[in-house]
Amino acid sequence: METAIWKINPVQPEPEIIERAAELIRESQLVAFPTETVYGLGAAAFDPEAAQKIFIAKGRPSQKPLLVHISNREQAASLVEDIPSAAWLLMDKFWPGPLSIILPARESVPAIVRGGGNSVGLRMPAHPVSLALIEKTGPLAAASANISGKPAPVTADQVKEDLCGKIAAVLDAGPTGTGLPSTIIDLTGEEYRILRQGELAVGVLEDVLGEKVKF
Repeated sequence: METAIWKINPVQPEPEIIERAAELIRESQLVAFPTETVYGLGAAAFDPEAAQKIFIAKGRPSQKPLLVHISNREQAASLVEDIPSAAWLLMDKFWPGPLSIILPARESVPAIVRGGGNSVGLRMPAHPVSLALIEKTGPLAAASANISGKPAPVTADQVKEDLCGKIAAVLDAGPTGTGLPSTIIDLTGEEYRILRQGELAVGVLEDVLGEKVKF
């Protein structure tokens, strides 16, 4: 497979480039795109065959769930059974931004995206390119755009080094953030739990929730 590399404006992404990338997503292909943290590798969230390609390209264990990236709250409602008040508080404060929220998934979310479980992680990235792409495609199942076990990429060149020839396209918007991933909080249980400490500090989450969270 030949991987297309498309330079794109990180602040005002060119609509024609976004449309070309969206067309690949609609064809069940993989596209790497920038977020405010790292470059992600995305596929249509409700397309299990496309999501499977993420695991193959990355060499990712199949039992690990994917995060679903969204661009608006209406998309969140299509993915989860219920959005509790704690989730609304966090969304209001930190979205778009480097926070992923685990909630009970609708049955329509493919099992491969859920990692075989009953929940799904939602994230709204704070990057004009990713938001523009998701507005065109709908929710994207995604993981970092690297070979599993290697550092998450913060440049398109790093994505190319790992995945060139394995994916359809890379949206090259220049460097992203620090390389720290999003913080993941699980709101599905009686106690809120941090599943991954990332760019967003736990203390600020506790301040908004008004309670301690578990690790």
